[in-house]
Amino acid sequence: MGLRNVGRNKITTGEYLLHPLLQSLPTETSMKAPPLGSDAPRQPLATTPMTGDQPGSAPFQLPPLSYGYSDLEPVIDTETMKLHHDHHHRAYVKGVNEALEKYPEWHGLSIEAVLARAAELPADIRKTVHNMGGGHANHDFFWRVLAANSGALQGELQKALTREFGSFDEFRTRFEAAGTKHFGSGWAMLVADPQADGKLQIISLPNQDTPIDLGKYALLSCDLWEHAYYLKYHDRRAEWLKSWWEIVNWDYVAERFANLPRKKTH
Repeated sequence: MGLRNVGRNKITTGEYLLHPLLQSLPTETSMKAPPLGSDAPRQPLATTPMTGDQPGSAPFQLPPLSYGYSDLEPVIDTETMKLHHDHHHRAYVKGVNEALEKYPEWHGLSIEAVLARAAELPADIRKTVHNMGGGHANHDFFWRVLAANSGALQGELQKALTREFGSFDEFRTRFEAAGTKHFGSGWAMLVADPQADGKLQIISLPNQDTPIDLGKYALLSCDLWEHAYYLKYHDRRAEWLKSWWEIVNWDYVAERFANLPRKKTH
């Protein structure tokens, strides 16, 4: 089954509310645009392009990092950053591009738009696009919630976390527990539910499922796949989760919270 009545049209307001992660990342044709809610341009990391990474050669490109490989030391070591971004993330981009290669009607859409319309994908590539496309979207969002200078949690987001969980310490404890107890690979996330007046929730997702599948709005994400931490932390996932807070980009998370879409009541 091909893409119906989509082509290169923009996502509608209704689709945005139904699948709120659609605007968590820019479209592939505007990859150099600043992150959502930020005026600061995203500085590309100097890496050696590999086959399939050249602009225009495929529907999706490996996005540049806004920091250097060693900038997140000592929380994430340089070798892990290189392997994670340049190899693991690249593999997801390559996989989704290969799946969509013979279906040009799907080219030109953001990866979030593609995932939101997964039911319309041709049956022979639907599972591959879900897995590989989900891996691309999840990783791109993950890079955005990290920063060398993480800033401080404050303002409306801090108040909302306190209202929902009692305190930031309690939120942190529950988030770490969700990640530690998660079986196998996946993601620990803080999300908001636009259908429930922006209610905050901690969830864990298996493999490369995304909040798009649940109609949730992603605010914060920690990678639970072993390739994200194993070189430094080995099997000590709990230690990885505790250290990870030191590089959370709270300014970006707060900006996403400020732009939280809510269900229209009229």
